Amino acid sequence: MFSSRHVFPVKGATRLLTRPRTIKALLSGSSVQSLQEAFRDPSSPFHILPGTTGPASPDEPPPELLVAERCGAPVTNAVHAGDSGVSQSSVSGAAAQARAKMISLGYDPGSLWEQSIVWGHHDAFRHVNNAHYLRFFESGRMQWVIALGNLLGGQERTQAMLAGQGVSLILKSINVNFRRPVTFPDTLLIGHKAIVSSSRTQFTLAAGAYSYAQRAVVADSEGVIVWYDYDRLKKCDPGDDAWRVLREEMGREGQGRPVNSG
Repeated sequence: MFSSRHVFPVKGATRLLTRPRTIKALLSGSSVQSLQEAFRDPSSPFHILPGTTGPASPDEPPPELLVAERCGAPVTNAVHAGDSGVSQSSVSGAAAQARAKMISLGYDPGSLWEQSIVWGHHDAFRHVNNAHYLRFFESGRMQWVIALGNLLGGQERTQAMLAGQGVSLILKSINVNFRRPVTFPDTLLIGHKAIVSSSRTQFTLAAGAYSYAQRAVVADSEGVIVWYDYDRLKKCDPGDDAWRVLREEMGREGQGRPVNSG
């Protein structure tokens, strides 16, 4: 039930009723003229080259075309870029370079995960918000778990580990180092590698994020991973076979293409 404290002053209500006039002013002829000038300004993101037309639809161009432009492909019109095949070769080159770099840094080939950057990842500071990297690394980490599960016992063991059945893994802690700001459009290649110590119940899982557009590592991370018995609800020693796989085999599996988030 409302009390006297919830009564809104009439003056405030009057102000709300007058706001549509402000919106109408934004749509005046001068605003339209400014937009037309932006179309003609080569430095404007709204620029349309003479003799060309705007997008065929209000939908955004495919991410691979946008990434191709940032990677240096000579694309002059995104509508027709796919016809030439240039953008695809540029993206393929960036992907191959990213893969080679991540493998050279010791990241597991089987863990490689392509993370597409979308406009919604931006924050008020016009770059990918730092909080998103936790999700990016999480997706890559699960790809790494799939590769590990396949080595430990095939698809059945993988499904059990992902469902938290029997002996699997749990994240104890994680930190992220933000090395370069990332902006749309871009694709990040996420990789993971295990760092095994003398502990029989936990290990460090290092991760990196490589930008196709910047051709550099833009963030890295270290997490503490614990072997956990989900049936008994406590940490455990997974046994010698699991440790052997981590030490000897993980870096030699998964020579195929990286998994794509899209």
